Amino acid sequence: MKLPPALAAAALATAAAVAFAATLPTMSADAAAPTTGTLAAAAPTTSRVAAVSAKDTTALAAPLPRVRHVFVINLENKGYDKTFRPGSHAPYLRKKLRGKGQLLSQYYGVAHHSLPNYIAQLSGQGPDPQTQSDCHVFSNFIRSGTAVPGQAVGHGCVYPKTVRTVANQLTQHGLTWKGYMESMHSACRHPALNTTDRTQKARVGDQYAAKHNPFVYFHSIIDSKKCAKRNVVLKKLPRDLAKVRTTANLTYITPNLCNDAHDSPCVDGRKGGLVTANKWLKRWVPKILASPAYQKNGLLIVTFDEADSGSADACCGEGPGPNSPLPGITGLGGGRTGSVLVSPFIKRGSFNDTPYNHYSLLRTIENLFQLKPLGYAADARGFGVDVFGKT
Repeated sequence: MKLPPALAAAALATAAAVAFAATLPTMSADAAAPTTGTLAAAAPTTSRVAAVSAKDTTALAAPLPRVRHVFVINLENKGYDKTFRPGSHAPYLRKKLRGKGQLLSQYYGVAHHSLPNYIAQLSGQGPDPQTQSDCHVFSNFIRSGTAVPGQAVGHGCVYPKTVRTVANQLTQHGLTWKGYMESMHSACRHPALNTTDRTQKARVGDQYAAKHNPFVYFHSIIDSKKCAKRNVVLKKLPRDLAKVRTTANLTYITPNLCNDAHDSPCVDGRKGGLVTANKWLKRWVPKILASPAYQKNGLLIVTFDEADSGSADACCGEGPGPNSPLPGITGLGGGRTGSVLVSPFIKRGSFNDTPYNHYSLLRTIENLFQLKPLGYAADARGFGVDVFGKT
């Protein structure tokens, strides 16, 4: 059977990836420099590290605000120009929500297709050919070693317990996390191991996609009984937002395949794309902004997993990884998407052209909660005074 072009390209990358991995330095699985409540500059360990100017170093050292509740919403597959140009089909995101916070105009995905971007946000792990093809078979990740910085060398989809995530870190430090997945129907839903993932495409009555739920790609999460309590259906969010004590420190939200702009048109007859995503944001974002936890010390991040598949641009020094020499299949990144940040600690209506990506997002979350940076987050620059400065 002839493979689709993206899968064929990913498959061709496998042999090159194996050879490339042999050239990389190794390290222990848990090695990472501790971080504090300030954004300290990461030491350059691989070619992925971008040069940092003296001005940047000052920003990195600035003390962080005491954000204690982070909300992340991921939309799908739209480049910066489609979302933020005049006349965009996402006026709520482009104008109203942006007016409440800051637009990161140089925010990038780190890979193609969807799944490796979600995995990067949660763990700092780079892609391999299976995750680049969105893991049509829900197979175990077979680990053969470790490469700097904290990269599991191997291939497959569901990472072993030794590969940590920010969810594991938060739990270890007495903090909380919850993933809210629209249309999931049952908690912690994923295919059985080594079976075909039948959630890859939306069906009438079922528009959930496991590939947009990164928590289920880690044995450290799905093998725990707590997964069913922490990886839940979206309809539980309003109740949890009602009180500070029931709102997780990290709230991670994924709309379904229609509401995240992935599908257009949608199987239920709606238009889909940015038109439907914009309506979804108008319904759900005000619930977050009105919550006691957000108003006390929150940060909302609305981002996209990747740009359109034709764009594989990268930022922030991203380069080849041990499992895939081309994270973007045809290039080094996932393309420029832009992101909107809203917080009591961010100047309203501000604009920021500092380059950031999904590893930066993970690094920011870890810095805010004083956690060790995982994987490529160790090389990334988290949000600094350029984001949180109110003047």
